Formats: sequence, structure tokens, C-alpha cells
Amino acid sequence: MVCVDLQICDACGACIAVCPANALCLADRLTADAKRCTDCGICVRVCPFGALSPDIDKAAERRP
Repeated sequence: MVCVDLQICDACGACIAVCPANALCLADRLTADAKRCTDCGICVRVCPFGALSPDIDKAAERRP
């Protein structure tokens, strides 16, 4: 799962464009769908503002 820092995110959509799981949505604000997110980290690497970070605790809970 990815965490979004809404104080930093400027809603540019770069992360949405690269998400292979279509787990990110931009309506009023950027949100991540925990059921779709595969924890690949591509969105984290591509964000030009550093607004995304992996949620290590939630990712570990979902992995067997």
C-alpha cells in the first residue's frame, strides 16, 4: 500500500499514469485503493514531489 502526503501532492497525475494495477485515483484528492495496490513502488519512484511513500506495515500485513 502507498501513503500519500496530501500536503506535498500537487495532483500532477504522474503516479496514476504509471500504476500497473490502476490503484490510484484522483478525484478531489489522490487516493490509493488498498485492494488493488500490489506494492510495486513504481508510483513512489516516479512522483516528482516525493509525495508518495510505501506503507511498510500495511504491505507486510498483506504478504503471506
